[in-house]
Amino acid sequence: MSALPRRITVHSASRLLHIEWDDDTESALSHALLRQRCRCAFCTKAARAGAAPEDCSEVALTEVHEMAGTGVNLVFSDGHRRGIYPWAYLRELGAQCEAGAVGS
Repeated sequence: MSALPRRITVHSASRLLHIEWDDDTESALSHALLRQRCRCAFCTKAARAGAAPEDCSEVALTEVHEMAGTGVNLVFSDGHRRGIYPWAYLRELGAQCEAGAVGS
């Protein structure tokens, strides 16, 4: 069974989403990375079509809504609000950031 979040904190100044997992690990994900890695239908279609990633460096996370205990819906300052991020996906992004595979 994969880990579940114990605590989620949005840090507005540093633009990080900090997740403390119930297996005593932590993830720190930048708002820009989360926006760039959105998995909504529109963003997924654009990525598959080869569209260049948007510059999301100025985008901030404005709301976090839990989705039936399986993940969160994230709302961003650019008006984007359709992305649902399952816990396993957030955990994977956190591991990639730790390994240096993606910019955080």
